[in-house]
Amino acid sequence: MLLEARRSLLLVVDVQERLLPAIHGADGVLRWIEKMVRAAGVLGVPVVATEQYPQGLGRTAGAVGDLLPEAQRVSKMHFCAAAEPDLMDRLAAAGRRQIVLCGTEAHVCVLQTAMGLSAAGYDCIVVADAVGSRDPANRLAALDRLRAGGMTIVTGEMVLFEWMARAGTPEFKQILPLIR
Repeated sequence: MLLEARRSLLLVVDVQERLLPAIHGADGVLRWIEKMVRAAGVLGVPVVATEQYPQGLGRTAGAVGDLLPEAQRVSKMHFCAAAEPDLMDRLAAAGRRQIVLCGTEAHVCVLQTAMGLSAAGYDCIVVADAVGSRDPANRLAALDRLRAGGMTIVTGEMVLFEWMARAGTPEFKQILPLIR
């Protein structure tokens, strides 16, 4: 299955101010999430960000937080965001079946959310270079478990090129600098 911008929704999971500094390779993870959020804006892909207990862990961090207005954020207490009625209502309203997941921590909230959304009938695509954990071994174990559980594991470049589908468009020209 190839990703299609018209069928996708980008779900940014818990990329928060107080958690991000502890994430191994956080700068690279955040950089890829920012690229995907920017590309989603160009291509009309809806974006929703979850925030796990924002009173304690802070809001969505860095440039990603700057790009996402309050209306695109969902506060949560469950590790599995699929257990949050507000998120599930937003996904249903968007009508998109391909959920592209990125964020932290890969082995906790990203994994549980992907598994929960998959059980609810969504196609879950996890962006390997846009997910992180405090311990790199936990990130790798999560990607293995997600793959074994039927999730599709991709890279950020795969997402962007599949969403664009072709070169030479005005959107391609806007997104190309994000890849270079």
